[in-house]
Amino acid sequence: MGAELRAIRARIRSVTSTSKITRAQELIASSRIPEARRRLEAARPYAKEITGVASILVSHGLHMNHALLNRRPDTSRVAVLVLTSDRGFCGAFNGNALRQGDALAAYLRERDREPVFYLYGRRAADFYRFRRRSTEREWTGLSARPTYEAAAEIGQTLVEAFDRPTREGGVGEVHVVFTEFVSMLTQRTRVHRILPIEVEEREAEGDEDLPPPPPYTFEPSAAVVLDLLLRQYVRARIWRMLLESSAAEHAARRQAMTSATDNAREILALLTRRANSARQAEITTELTEITGGAEALAHPEGIR
Repeated sequence: MGAELRAIRARIRSVTSTSKITRAQELIASSRIPEARRRLEAARPYAKEITGVASILVSHGLHMNHALLNRRPDTSRVAVLVLTSDRGFCGAFNGNALRQGDALAAYLRERDREPVFYLYGRRAADFYRFRRRSTEREWTGLSARPTYEAAAEIGQTLVEAFDRPTREGGVGEVHVVFTEFVSMLTQRTRVHRILPIEVEEREAEGDEDLPPPPPYTFEPSAAVVLDLLLRQYVRARIWRMLLESSAAEHAARRQAMTSATDNAREILALLTRRANSARQAEITTELTEITGGAEALAHPEGIR
């Protein structure tokens, strides 16, 4: 009985230590969520405005005639950027993104397209390295607090790959797998194609429901402005996705650590009851032995 009690107490100490870790992770994630959400909300107006400016440019005589807007005839190679976290303890956050990336890769291969992987986050890098899958480029150490410089570098890398012909190692499309922050309790894995860009052209001036667009003058020319703007547009979309993924990561970690802490408390309550029961049984056994020994001393003639 003593061995059982020692084993239960050792497990109680282990679960208690684990619960302290999960509780600390929960508090850290909770403290980082407000900042991540503020950064996300601050980026949304910029993304909206740059999309509106691109629509204005497209609507003023360019007729979608730009390399980043046109579909490529050869899409035998397709870039896939998978966004994960650098750390674990965030439930199904990484697993969902990696599974969605595998599903997208299978979909592309069924259509005779070769997926070319670009990875963001140490979890994705470790996942592909363990399975000995080839990757084109990796970015790690930034998922908790992404920077715009990282988004600009990723965007530039993907645009350069899209600018090259596929026969020279380029790609015909670029897709991003990321996790969207919906709420504190909901995070949704999404797949978006960012290249070629889909920019909505504004309606014609004869539409009675919409006011006619005002005249604009572009310097040095509309084509030059559109080229610079669309490259900035790609970086802005990637920046938005990095912020979405960061906020979703912290929310998923908080949710997972809260559940883990609650489970640890339930296990501790169960183990405490088992320890008390084992201790009570041990005390009962000791009292029985003491009573038996005292009875034997009181009646030595009964001992044979």
